[in-house]
Amino acid sequence: MLDNIITGDGSRTLYCESVGEHYHSTKDGALSEALYKHVLPAWKYRIEGRKEITVLDICFGLGYNTFALIWYLSQQKYTSHLRILSPEHDRALLSSLIGFSYPDEFRELESIIRAVAENLRYESPDLLIEIFTVDARCWLAEFAGSVDIVFHDPFSPIHNHQLWTREYFAELKRIGTSDLLVTTYSTATAVRMGLFENGFYIYENRPEALVRSATLASLASLPLAEIDMQLKQQRNPAAASLRDN
Repeated sequence: MLDNIITGDGSRTLYCESVGEHYHSTKDGALSEALYKHVLPAWKYRIEGRKEITVLDICFGLGYNTFALIWYLSQQKYTSHLRILSPEHDRALLSSLIGFSYPDEFRELESIIRAVAENLRYESPDLLIEIFTVDARCWLAEFAGSVDIVFHDPFSPIHNHQLWTREYFAELKRIGTSDLLVTTYSTATAVRMGLFENGFYIYENRPEALVRSATLASLASLPLAEIDMQLKQQRNPAAASLRDN
C-alpha cells in the first residue's frame, strides 16, 4: 500500500497493491465521497429525527464513512444512539489507522480512531463502534440482529465479486429493517439489478459537488425519481445481476 495519496478534495487515501484499486475516488476525494455518497443521504432519508440507528459499514477500510458520519452528526448536534458495525478482514490496515493522515475535520475523533485501531471497538453512552476481522459474507451469515442503513463500500465487482451478487444483497435485505437504506458508489446496471431483484427501489444519487454519481437503494420509497429497472431490462434483455455461481 502507498500512503499520502492526495485526492481531489485534499483528503488522503491509500492504494491497495494486492487489489489494484484506490480505497476512494481520487477525483471526488476521500472525504467528499464519504459525505456525499453515504453520510448525507443517510442523514436526510433515515437518521434525522430518529432516536436510535444501526449502520453496517461494508467494508471499514480507512474508516472514512464511519468517521465522516460521526463528525457530521456532531455538527448536527445529534445526540441519539448510534451503533456502527463493520466487517474488515485486514487487521494490519486497521492497526495502521493511528498514524494515517486524516483531514482536519477528524481531529476531534482522535480518541475514537485510536480505540478502533487498537481495540476494534469504541463505546460511549451515545455511540458504539464494533469492527469484526472476518469475511463480510461469513459475518452476515452469523448476524442475527437488524440494521437501518448499509454503507456499501467494498472494492469493485471486478475484484470483489462476492460482495455484489444478488445472493449477497438478499443477505442485506434479510438483516435490514423494513425501510433499509443502502448507499453505494457503484452505478453498474448489474449491481442495481441485484438490488432491484431483491425488492429495493433504485435511485440515482448525483451530488453536484462530485464528478461521479452513485446509487441509493431503499426497501421503502424515497421522495426521489425512481429508476425504472423493469424498463431498463426490457430495453436490454442481457441486463442481469451478478450471481454467486
